[in-house]
Amino acid sequence: MIFRSSIQKELVHTAVLVFAVMIGIFFAQRITYYIGVVASGGFPSDSISTLLGFSLLRFLPMIISLSLFLSILFTLTRQFRDNEMIIWFSSGLSISRWVGPILSFSTPVIITIAFLSLFVTPWAVSKGNEFKAQIKRQDELSTITPGVFKESAHANRVFFIESFDELGNVVKNIFVQTEENGKLGIIVASRGYREVEENKDNFVVMENGRRYEGEKDSASFTSTTFERYGIRVLQKNVAPEPVSTQALSNSELLRQHTPANIAELHGRIALPLSAMILALLAIPLSFVEQRSGRSTNFMMAILIFMIYNNMLSIMQAWLVQKKISLLFGLWPVHIAFILLVFYLFYRRVNQRPLIPGWGA
Repeated sequence: MIFRSSIQKELVHTAVLVFAVMIGIFFAQRITYYIGVVASGGFPSDSISTLLGFSLLRFLPMIISLSLFLSILFTLTRQFRDNEMIIWFSSGLSISRWVGPILSFSTPVIITIAFLSLFVTPWAVSKGNEFKAQIKRQDELSTITPGVFKESAHANRVFFIESFDELGNVVKNIFVQTEENGKLGIIVASRGYREVEENKDNFVVMENGRRYEGEKDSASFTSTTFERYGIRVLQKNVAPEPVSTQALSNSELLRQHTPANIAELHGRIALPLSAMILALLAIPLSFVEQRSGRSTNFMMAILIFMIYNNMLSIMQAWLVQKKISLLFGLWPVHIAFILLVFYLFYRRVNQRPLIPGWGA
């Protein structure tokens, strides 16, 4: 009981560290991606945090599953490397007796993965798609990033705003270049703000500025000062996108028995099931082969994780394409890896290397 209690504490500690590293890697990758999109004018800069939140909820089940797998693998591998497993084996207990402690640690995590996969992730995908559609419907002024030149959708205007004020409604030091009827116009003003007319037309109104206008490729131009000058901001007409199966709730998937819906439902169930199978796989994979090196089991574990998830994705695509029966679902992949668990436990219980001919 003392040994089991200590291993549970180490599993929790390792899982927290691995999960923190995985979250850090996720945020680093996604932030880099969204900054690039914002820089190109695809999204406003203040939408990054919201997009990151929805993206995290979408991929959280996969992150937790991988963290669970690696934490069990790291913890048990350390036990083997530091020869602490000798105490366990000297007590007459085999490696198969680790199934109980590992499952007791993994069960709450697997339940969390199931809840996220079945309920939270579809909600996050749905709300994320709605938020992206809302951003696409915004006018060209809403996607301007302070300090960055922004070209309009029709390429006939270029905006530059130094900074925003008053919750983004008032702008300072605004520059606008327009091209209409073969004439080039440049407008500069120290202050501007958004104004909505009764007919819902949007305008950016500039105050105390100057307008320059002239023919393209010509040195002649006119200069006019103004106290108030308005430019109409065009609204974007975005066609509604079809609802993704990933955004549908479980009840909606069950009501419409299409191949895509059934495949999506199998994919949601596969996440917690694969997490449990991977947790059991980590037990025999944690044994360190003296002759094959310490990193061999880690490379094999990562390879198995990648193969497992890729096979699930391939089978799910085949379900959508009706290449396999919906009755089979993703169960052939799960059964194959369950058999792999029994095979690896058989090799370890009989003190044989995982791969015949490798190790002692």
